[in-house]
Amino acid sequence: MSLISSLDAGISALDSFNEGLQVIGNNIANINTTAFKGASASYADSFSNTLQAASPGSDTASMQIGTGVQLGGINTDFSQGTLVETGVATNLAISGNGYFVVQNPTSSAVSATRDGTFSLNSAGALINQQGDQVLDAKGAAVSILNCVNSTGTAITAANLSSVTIGTNGTVTAYDSLGTAYTGQQVGLLTVANQSKLLNQGNNLFDFSATGATLAANLSAPSTGNLGSVQSGELEQSNVDLTTQFGDMITAQRSFEAASRVITVSDTILNDIVNLKNQ
Repeated sequence: MSLISSLDAGISALDSFNEGLQVIGNNIANINTTAFKGASASYADSFSNTLQAASPGSDTASMQIGTGVQLGGINTDFSQGTLVETGVATNLAISGNGYFVVQNPTSSAVSATRDGTFSLNSAGALINQQGDQVLDAKGAAVSILNCVNSTGTAITAANLSSVTIGTNGTVTAYDSLGTAYTGQQVGLLTVANQSKLLNQGNNLFDFSATGATLAANLSAPSTGNLGSVQSGELEQSNVDLTTQFGDMITAQRSFEAASRVITVSDTILNDIVNLKNQ
């Protein structure tokens, strides 16, 4: 402990509120990020120095002096953002619970995401912006070339005219004559403990720590507690800019108050050091 413990308390506050401001700054920076989930910082007091401990059967109260504050946790808000129309049939949004699952074609690593900015590549596969393949309800990569008509004939890239995706995730392709070819269902992953999701960047989450598996938790949309798929729409960030500015002002004033504590502590230390010269 320093000569004046208030100096330690003020420094801990500067560190903690700085981390809180980083959380707020990241929220504001991602106000237009598709399906972004905002976070909030919470704080907890640090270990207290006990000057006097209370004892059973005694009227003596305990006396403790705190040593400052620390970051208690960073909590992510997983509530659904607003859905907006894009007019692109392969753009998908989830109305309700669940996550799309995408797989890296090179490493085979799988990730969960709420970002449905999907498109078709030259091979007919449904992919995200990083080229990861979207998985169906059975864990296979979704491909438009797996769509077949009533006679069992598969559509080809040459005669593909348009694509639709239903609320249950079913992919339907149409040729130039308007013949329908039905394909796979886009899968949704159930994640019971979303707080264990690990952000990987690119709007992707590592769900390995949640206990969710493709075999047990990947299903078709609108089954169980899973939501439905909305084609031609995307989910927006759930960050409330007004709330973020309010939190930023609070954190800024708290930071300024902690700075003042350090300044006063420094003045007192200076007076103590110069007592001999007075």
